[in-house]
Amino acid sequence: MKLYGGIDLHSNNCVIAIINEQGETLTVKRLNNDMSVILSFLSPYKDNLKGLVVESTFNWYWLVDALMDAEFKLHLANCNGLMKLDRFIA
Repeated sequence: MKLYGGIDLHSNNCVIAIINEQGETLTVKRLNNDMSVILSFLSPYKDNLKGLVVESTFNWYWLVDALMDAEFKLHLANCNGLMKLDRFIA
């Protein structure tokens, strides 16, 4: 099963959503910005995640660096240039 994830990053928390290839939401959760908590949440989905989109706001670098170290496939998104997600799902 192909899964896709998105992370809405805020100053002290993030909201992570995981969807399947039909665009159905499997889970959405608000988490503290603690890498151990984030990695624990994402680990059950890791093998099926085709990519995680992280908005490229001013504070994204620590999250992206840690997720890259954990070998997640990442994409940075410019919030001003996003199109509907369903256009990107093949």
